[in-house]
Amino acid sequence: MWWRYEVMDLSLSEKKLLIALEPLDEASPRQLAAVLQSTEDAVIQHAHLLTERGLVDLDTAIQYHYELTREGETYVEKGLPERQLLATFDKTTTIQDLTSHPLAAIGIGWLRKKGWVTIREGIVTKRGDPPAGEDEEALITPGRGGDGVKQLIKRGLAVERTTTVYRISLTSTGRDVLSGGVEIRGEIGPLTRDIITSGTWREVRFRRYSVEKIPKRVVPGKTHPYQQLIDEMREILLDMGFTELAGGIVQSAFWNFDALFQPQDHPAREMQDTFYLNERLPLPAEYPKVQAMHEYGGGTSSTGWGRPWSVSKAEQCVLRTHTTLLSIQHLATHTEPPVKAFCIGRVYRREATDPTHTPEFEQLEGIVMDEGVNFGHLLGYLKAFYARMGFVNIRFRPAYFPYTEPSVEPEVYVDGLGWIELGGAGIFREEVTAPWGIKHPVLAWGLGVSRVAMLMLDLKDLRMLYRSDIDWIRRSPIFHCVNGTRSGV
Repeated sequence: MWWRYEVMDLSLSEKKLLIALEPLDEASPRQLAAVLQSTEDAVIQHAHLLTERGLVDLDTAIQYHYELTREGETYVEKGLPERQLLATFDKTTTIQDLTSHPLAAIGIGWLRKKGWVTIREGIVTKRGDPPAGEDEEALITPGRGGDGVKQLIKRGLAVERTTTVYRISLTSTGRDVLSGGVEIRGEIGPLTRDIITSGTWREVRFRRYSVEKIPKRVVPGKTHPYQQLIDEMREILLDMGFTELAGGIVQSAFWNFDALFQPQDHPAREMQDTFYLNERLPLPAEYPKVQAMHEYGGGTSSTGWGRPWSVSKAEQCVLRTHTTLLSIQHLATHTEPPVKAFCIGRVYRREATDPTHTPEFEQLEGIVMDEGVNFGHLLGYLKAFYARMGFVNIRFRPAYFPYTEPSVEPEVYVDGLGWIELGGAGIFREEVTAPWGIKHPVLAWGLGVSRVAMLMLDLKDLRMLYRSDIDWIRRSPIFHCVNGTRSGV
């Protein structure tokens, strides 16, 4: 009969599982693992194989259960924040007294949402003695589920867990196979040199393999795709002879704005664009030269901004809004040529988070200062860098930036998207370099690394670059760039 060949084709582990299942007819992986002295995972794996042969049925069911989070557990004894707040006064209290409670930030909103109090002209009044709600009952017995637990989950006080439950049972075909007898013989998996040379391969039985089975996917560890791209940019610039710069993310407004000749009333310096901190930092000894440059041009061909300059405003600390400040900091202490430096770092701006904006992102900055360098050299550096990144078609269009003149925006051509602007570049203005005694031209450029990453990784949502999406990371190829051509493996 057909099933006799099928029995011969079964592995030793599959046969043992059939034999163990026969007296039980139906069992859980845990029961069978105990009988076979194996693991539940191994039992499920072999059950799947037997299912493909029609010898067993493997039924699965998802069970849901609920647990309190750490925060939720802290409220079990004393109650939810709103209940604790309600217990702190009799009938009325002032909002000032209520906000002094440690749980006020959480509880007051829930008191109003649940309608337990009214607040008028700074007076908080109870609206009776509310009974325990579904959420409070669920806090004591979260395992029962229901609407109360759903409310706790929305508040982050409970979580939903799932468990897959397996049941393995014999089919009629499986019983027929067992009734004909199943022979248990030892099997050998790998064919070794000793088995071949000793001739024992003639006597032993080898485990059968199917070359049609798809093997379990092996996923090697690798660097995050975004970090791969950043590392590639770094390697390209180091190969081009640049030195890498680094610096703190907390900087004074002096270095972030003033040293780059950005006026103190510029819109980009307002709170809606910049993260200001309470701390202050002292100014460098050369700051009067920068002040003079802002107020009247500092004795150069510039007339400055013609407005008073505030030391106090320059001392304010900010989260750096760009990495260009690291370039001017480096030039302030390296005033003689040649200078070739770059930095890749994170910057911060008050942006609403959406598919194309985040309040923090990476920026690349490069500078070259040497005798006789000019605008043509700048375009040459940019072409060389973008070509190494794999962009073949590159063009430039005039632009305006506060601290470079002339200025340009490099664009690259991307199939299906057209020409895409990838940054800004120019030659530092006299107002930026003169206060530090720099006598030679300084070529400067910057680009948004995340924009390049979105193009190269074919992303529509910028936020993917900052998420640990394991499936996406595993699917993303490892890129190599050779002679301007990027290949993925």
